[in-house]
Amino acid sequence: MSTDINAEGADRTAEERFWLAEWSFPVFVALLAAGIFAGTHLYYVYRTGTFSDVAVTAMLKAGMENGSYGAAAAFGAGFLFARVIEGPMVGILDIGGSLQTGVGIGIPAMLLAAGVTAPLEHFWLAVPTGALCGGLIGCVILAIRRATVNSTGGTSTFGADVMMGAGNSAGRYLGPLVIIAAATASLPVGLGSTAGAALFYWWKKPLTGGAILGAMVAGFFFPLTGT
Repeated sequence: MSTDINAEGADRTAEERFWLAEWSFPVFVALLAAGIFAGTHLYYVYRTGTFSDVAVTAMLKAGMENGSYGAAAAFGAGFLFARVIEGPMVGILDIGGSLQTGVGIGIPAMLLAAGVTAPLEHFWLAVPTGALCGGLIGCVILAIRRATVNSTGGTSTFGADVMMGAGNSAGRYLGPLVIIAAATASLPVGLGSTAGAALFYWWKKPLTGGAILGAMVAGFFFPLTGT
């Protein structure tokens, strides 16, 4: 495997020069956005295939039925704008908010509200349209990052450290809450959740995952009955 010396003087393999390069980020975003936009095309034509949440897709469906895309456009575009601003600051791009909601629902809703239906009616137009949107989003994120985080010469986005640290700290308290919620649902499900959490604690894994899996397994054998 060949290596070379980059501008900073560090050795990098050929794979690292692609996967860790800034220029490849818009490419990845473009590929993701192309698939997501194509999924919205499938939903627009065949009523199946969207990558967005059910509640968000319902906004687009309501617009398709009554011709008013304002709610879907505002919600999706708002998420897209927020995530594009957030991404460079914290070093993490929220795919659900920026691409699945923004590119998958917001941008299509804005196009439909403007009377532009061709990208959503034809697959051969949906793919390049999504790729173009994703590429532009990736370039904007890099531009914001260069003007903010990298402008001071730093290489770390401390916002990401804070966010992930807060998430890890909060996650420690979710396990007991899941166990309590499972026990409230039924005694067998509560016992299953407790057993799963105990196993994960023994394996030195997060309690939350064990509590959820234990509750699911117990619920399969002891299904909840409606009252």
